[in-house]
Amino acid sequence: MNRFDVTELLLLAALWGASFILIRYAVPDFGPFALILVRVGLATLFLVPILAVRRQVNALRENWFHACTVGLFSSAIPFLLFAYAMVSVSGSFASILNAGTPIWGAIIAYFWLGEAMNGRRIAGLVLGVVGVLILVWGKLDFGQQGLGWPVLAVLGATVFYGVSASYTKRFLTGVPPLVTATGSQIGATVVLLPMGIAFWPDTAPTASAWSASILLGVVSTGFAYILFFRLIRSIGPANTIAVTFLIPLFAALWGALFLGETITPRMAVGGATIFLGTALATGIIGTRRATKQA
Repeated sequence: MNRFDVTELLLLAALWGASFILIRYAVPDFGPFALILVRVGLATLFLVPILAVRRQVNALRENWFHACTVGLFSSAIPFLLFAYAMVSVSGSFASILNAGTPIWGAIIAYFWLGEAMNGRRIAGLVLGVVGVLILVWGKLDFGQQGLGWPVLAVLGATVFYGVSASYTKRFLTGVPPLVTATGSQIGATVVLLPMGIAFWPDTAPTASAWSASILLGVVSTGFAYILFFRLIRSIGPANTIAVTFLIPLFAALWGALFLGETITPRMAVGGATIFLGTALATGIIGTRRATKQA
């Protein structure tokens, strides 16, 4: 990677880390359904003109069903689950738990796509699950004041991200990434439109909440997708996935600066365990060592 690639990778991590804080800030004013409708709707408005300029509209027409369907698994459902959860849990906590997404992706790919498992990958999956357990242990209280349901919502969002990865590989391999990104946001917008309208807040959101939602939709979703797919093209998916480890660092930084959030020792230990497990499960550690030895 050159310096420009590293800069873009850090920028992407900063934008996606900020998305957790922006949701946390804006969701009390909007509510989950309205906020996520605004998020995917603005992302759609941002991406469609770019798709037209790059003359990939026909590719979207040819693959519209699967491109829009993947938006259900990659955007509509997980975004809603995160928005619901972050009424109660911190953005830092949610971002650390989100770092385990590749682990669930690997498990789903094994059962759905038949992807091979070796000893290193299995060890990584087990270690990642242990990290998740460390992180959520003691929080699964389903009483009236408990955090059980919000924590399960974050876990559910990461599972749906894993489903979307296998769905994309199964049905959209070879389709231009911008087509998949735009179609997913269109599909998510269509699915969320009725509920977003039905649950639109009675009290108008504040100007600051609107500003957060606009940043969330245009910058942390639409523009971030452009960075993400450019990085995949320039440095490859294996290097790009390193962003998974950087997102919680930025989410913690933004949360501390703007919302007064703190990282507890348990979050640090659980996060470190999840990161190590993810690195093993995705080959970031083992593959590079094997390459050097060869």
